[in-house]
Amino acid sequence: MRWIKNIFSVVILTFLVGCNTDVKKTTKDFYYWRSNYSINPAEKKVVDSLKSKNVYVRFFDVDKKGGKISPVGVIQNFNAEQLNVRYIPTVFITNRTFINTTPDQIKILAKDVFNFLSETAERGKLESFDEIQIDCDWTKSTRENYFSFLSELKYISRKKLSATLRLHQVKFKDREGVPPLDKMVLMCYATENPTDQSDKNSILDLDIAKDYLENLNNYPIKLDVALPIYSWAILTNHLGDIKLINSFSEKDLHGKPVKKIKDGLYEVQDDFFVENFYVSKGFKIKIENISSELLINTKRFIDQKLPYNYHVIYYHLDSKFLKTIPTEL
Repeated sequence: MRWIKNIFSVVILTFLVGCNTDVKKTTKDFYYWRSNYSINPAEKKVVDSLKSKNVYVRFFDVDKKGGKISPVGVIQNFNAEQLNVRYIPTVFITNRTFINTTPDQIKILAKDVFNFLSETAERGKLESFDEIQIDCDWTKSTRENYFSFLSELKYISRKKLSATLRLHQVKFKDREGVPPLDKMVLMCYATENPTDQSDKNSILDLDIAKDYLENLNNYPIKLDVALPIYSWAILTNHLGDIKLINSFSEKDLHGKPVKKIKDGLYEVQDDFFVENFYVSKGFKIKIENISSELLINTKRFIDQKLPYNYHVIYYHLDSKFLKTIPTEL
């Protein structure tokens, strides 16, 4: 009987080990994408408990309007002392910024971005940083200018330079090009356009992601992976016009005059305000969110594609959505 018990114990142990290694344990970092920098106790507790090493803070956006390129949406009240982490200043640049941009403008832009980024860091008591990240959804028509900008920024800053990578830039890398970088972050979300009124989850649909990332293992740059933990509301009026309300969950509809049509879809029964936006009777509100199970299944798929260890970066650090983070990862 003893040998039967021993065999049974070995089988159980093997099963448990197999379950534990089904999803690779990884370092968990965060993006901070709000316009006002303020870390509350719940957010600090999660960062500390997960032993997060890096926080990517969006310092500002860059956009071009009327032919003029300028920073917009500059972060307010950034203070690096609020968290004991390595900060990576991050800048979002619109794709249109690089349309019909001359080589001289590219050089000026790289210099201006670095100077303004450095000033923002200094104001926020970030005495030193060794990496900059650029977020831009470049396309075939802008890749030459964008890649030139990255090269110029890396040369001027003398810093490590990373950039974000969208799903379509993986699937169509031969058409859209590969940036001159040593590291990128795969943004594993935004699989659908929320204005398309599809039944699919526009934040992350794993079947769509799998199609775009079929050849992820062949991407020539080492990647970290960003996963979503946010939710939003897609508001549709009588004319079919759509408004996207960020950082919105079903809890925000509690006590509101709405009727549930099906999971995640509501019809407004009486006029009221949603995030300072007036909604009328008959409007539809679709809530899209991310489950812990979806994150686990997504990471399990990516683990099969990337043979090396990588960081998971959650988008983004907001106490409203931190319970979405699965303990299994």
